Amino acid sequence: MKIFQQLLTLREHRRGFHIITDEIEDALPQIDEIDVGICQVFIQHTSASLTINENADPTVRVDFEMFFNKTVKENDRDYEHDYEGADDMPAHLKSALLGSSVTIPIRNGRLALGTWQGIYLCEHRNRGGQRHLVITAWGA
Repeated sequence: MKIFQQLLTLREHRRGFHIITDEIEDALPQIDEIDVGICQVFIQHTSASLTINENADPTVRVDFEMFFNKTVKENDRDYEHDYEGADDMPAHLKSALLGSSVTIPIRNGRLALGTWQGIYLCEHRNRGGQRHLVITAWGA
């Protein structure tokens, strides 16, 4: 059994959905030593999230942002938590809906993503800053 772990700091991204698959693969090149295994990517934040979805057509990411903005509206007077601005509580809710980690099988030294799949950083804040990920891979 081999186990590898790497911390990755992502540069600040604008609000929206961003493909970060290449950055994850570059951060943990030891994946190529694993024939069969698992890779978990965890984001250490409560106002950004991770998901896996379409990696080819950028309009999918635009539509994701539109959907989440319509579903979880800003400036809702019912929110009590608004210390950091109108996008703060909605960012926490969006993050809770999508989740803080993704798990991908490793096959023959590569992430076994489907042809049209990519890993997204879902940035829910207008100014989220750098984001920190913990990438862990294990297998044989």
